[in-house]
Amino acid sequence: MMAGALAGCGGGTKQEAANEIKLGGNFELTGGVANYGKQAVNGIQLAIKEANASGGVLGKQIKLVLADNKSEAAEATNALTKLITQDKVVAVFGPATSSNTIATVQVSQDNKIPIITPTGTSEKITVDNGKTRPYAFRSCFIDPLQGTIMANFASNTLKVKTAVMYIDNSSDYSKGLAKSFETVFTQNGGTILGQEAFLQKDQDFKSTLTKIKALNPEVVFIPAYYEEVGKILKQAREMGMNMPFIGTDGWDDAKVVEIAGAASLNNTYFSSHFSSQDTDPNVVKFIAAYKKEYNQDPSVFSALGYDAGLLMIDAIKRANSTDPQKIRDAIEQTKDLQLSTGIVTIDANHNPIKSAVVIEMKDGKQVFKEKITPKQ
Repeated sequence: MMAGALAGCGGGTKQEAANEIKLGGNFELTGGVANYGKQAVNGIQLAIKEANASGGVLGKQIKLVLADNKSEAAEATNALTKLITQDKVVAVFGPATSSNTIATVQVSQDNKIPIITPTGTSEKITVDNGKTRPYAFRSCFIDPLQGTIMANFASNTLKVKTAVMYIDNSSDYSKGLAKSFETVFTQNGGTILGQEAFLQKDQDFKSTLTKIKALNPEVVFIPAYYEEVGKILKQAREMGMNMPFIGTDGWDDAKVVEIAGAASLNNTYFSSHFSSQDTDPNVVKFIAAYKKEYNQDPSVFSALGYDAGLLMIDAIKRANSTDPQKIRDAIEQTKDLQLSTGIVTIDANHNPIKSAVVIEMKDGKQVFKEKITPKQ
């Protein structure tokens, strides 16, 4: 699918170009978090395929031009520059991670091209020093909501009073989540006993896990990505650390089970944007369409990619134009739009107001635990 999409990106006649709306995809197709990028692209491709099959948008077919940012911030900036200056796209999806998206927002601003990240949750993507970035949007909720949800889950559902935070020091995503978790957990009367850190691509976590074990917390909060989370949980359980571990949407990938092993994931919980066990008719409809297209269940990244596709397509229709400025304005004005993961309104900071879920891992399987809808 990726090869086919990339192969179709070059050349073309002027007549073909006149009948197309070119959208860019700046994603992690190789590198450390390639799973996220590939799954988000699957969702976007499905939304575009459905729109094209029903007559296209403004009488034209949408064409997705993909660029691989190799899971690196510098490459993400280069990829966006290429999409805008060489491929002449009118709007862009991606990247998938917060750090890579933050690296690109100035390029989108300088070129006045709107971007929608399906899965970048850091506040800094859409707001800089209290000011909303005019061309940056997202289809996922932001980190403070996840941190708040998991702090309240720890206090109210797990009923714990002490926690340790284990943070990825190389990730804006991880640091932002830890900050919001700490604020709310302490407001709830809880105590943060300590904070330890690791870096992406680390392999051995036993030294810091030994320090955490000595603090004897009732819960450990790890706001990080599946690669490191899987290794941390495997090593923690081998060391006899049987307390609950909790996390965020970076855990939400099937590979975490391969890395950690099913047993190590028991008594763990994380926040996410979507659960395949949700009985909402819109979720059920999306899952059926995705399974038909890809012969597999969608991940949260696929669902958010699909939502980003629907959000962009709806904005282009309402703008009644392929002018990037008018598309930007229409995205900003989105209100009560039905997406696969819920009804979305874009707020003043270009973030969607939407529901979140808490998922429990049981014997390697995800189990829908709770759904939280924020007050509007």
